[in-house]
Amino acid sequence: MSQSEHTPQHSPAALPQACEVLIIGAGPAGSACARVLAQAGVDVVLVDQQPQGRDKICGDGLIPDSHAALARLGLLDRVMARAEPVAHVACIGPRGGRIDVPGTLAVLPRQQLDEILCVAAQEAGAKFFAPVRFEAPLLDAAQQRVIGAQLKVGDGQQELRADWVILATGAVPKALTAAGLCERHTPSGVALRGYVRAPAMVGRIKAMEVVWCKAVQPGYGWIFPAPDGCFNIGVGVTDSHKAVGGKGAKKELNLRKIFDAFVEHYPPAAELMREGELLGDLKGAPLRCTLSGAKWSRPGLLATGEAAGSTYSFTGEGIGKAMETGMLAADAVLAGRSKAWDEAQVRAAYEQSLLALKPKFDLYERANKVNAHPWLIDLLIWRGNKSERLRRRMSGVLNETSNPGNLISLKGIKRLFFEG
Repeated sequence: MSQSEHTPQHSPAALPQACEVLIIGAGPAGSACARVLAQAGVDVVLVDQQPQGRDKICGDGLIPDSHAALARLGLLDRVMARAEPVAHVACIGPRGGRIDVPGTLAVLPRQQLDEILCVAAQEAGAKFFAPVRFEAPLLDAAQQRVIGAQLKVGDGQQELRADWVILATGAVPKALTAAGLCERHTPSGVALRGYVRAPAMVGRIKAMEVVWCKAVQPGYGWIFPAPDGCFNIGVGVTDSHKAVGGKGAKKELNLRKIFDAFVEHYPPAAELMREGELLGDLKGAPLRCTLSGAKWSRPGLLATGEAAGSTYSFTGEGIGKAMETGMLAADAVLAGRSKAWDEAQVRAAYEQSLLALKPKFDLYERANKVNAHPWLIDLLIWRGNKSERLRRRMSGVLNETSNPGNLISLKGIKRLFFEG
């Protein structure tokens, strides 16, 4: 029995006229925010333009920050009961070298993960409605503060007033633009993924394999073992757009050709596609990274998750940081309630919490040069297989205890030749 059978979503026709907090988007950021707020007794309405348990294009990897966020939400055991546990990330360089970096890792398709999170928000007391689409913010008489949202419900429109609106609508810029927060319409990167059922490959691909090679430059390919004899296979390209007049323009990229080149170049990928069954179509999606490209707030409204750019550009990992930023938005609203803050103080507290994360995002952006210069991966693999200390530092990148930018700085590259 699916999670949604246990917790049915509400009919959009039953949408209330008002609530304390309206959260738009029921992905990891929105559902995490809703659960934290509802557990504290806040009247929360959570809406999404797709039904509960909708699919989301993603690598599905749960790295240590995801585990930490799920633990805070009280959902780690529930998720791990359905996820595929993984012991290593395998970094595979252009010359074929490989190093297995240990970490606290798992893989669970986003359709299942997002359903667990949405159900958990409802269990805590949030009211979920779908399909409901955000059209525009409602403004006060002075046209300054957001006091709710104009929503599309079926063929009609409905206004829902709220003390706070939290936008957790992901990488697509339409809602950000409507909310007056979008500063960059183009994404930071793009990715293409598919699911392949291949029971015969289970046990032969055990790590979360990330592959750098000329065929996918300036991006990378991946194969992640998922539950039930399935694998998530895909390619990602960071820095997929360049600034042109402030709006950006897409570089000449054909993700399907890059995917085909990855499969042709990497024998396990070719074997997987040859022996397995592709489930559905390959699907692409944009990425918004480095906490950039959008304002984080305006009076009465907070943006969180990938709408705020919560994906790491180097690794493409975004699930953990989406949940983390969603909980930071909830923390700011709850602090405002308990301390009788005005709305400016709530926004300042939230933005300060994101600013505290920004240096870490910037370091991962620095490390992103690996994708443009894959020989650096060859160097790291060569030295990492000779140095236990370096392997620990690489593991620290996964655990967010090591600075990824330092691994490939001039000083860091010099250290590669001397540390044991």
